Amino acid sequence: MSDQKADRRREIRIYLIGYVAALLFTGAAFAIVQWPMLRSGATYAIVLGLALIQAVVQFRCFLHIGLKRSARDDLQLILFSSLIIALMVGGTLIILFNLHRRMM
Repeated sequence: MSDQKADRRREIRIYLIGYVAALLFTGAAFAIVQWPMLRSGATYAIVLGLALIQAVVQFRCFLHIGLKRSARDDLQLILFSSLIIALMVGGTLIILFNLHRRMM
């Protein structure tokens, strides 16, 4: 019985850590964009870095994807899905920018 309680407490603690970390990274990104103190290129880089860190937090804390042997299949599935989405978004952006350049 105490093992179940300990597991439950550990799980709730991981969820709370993930929630607080997600709020902090979201708030930091919002603050950087809302009150610009850096050049736009540096702001983009920082927001992108915060987004990547937040994705790692989401994978680890909420989806329970770690680097253990049993979770590698899940991680490979997510990485492959991310690759497909990146290719689709990248291709769409290339087409849109090409059309924009031709129209101007």
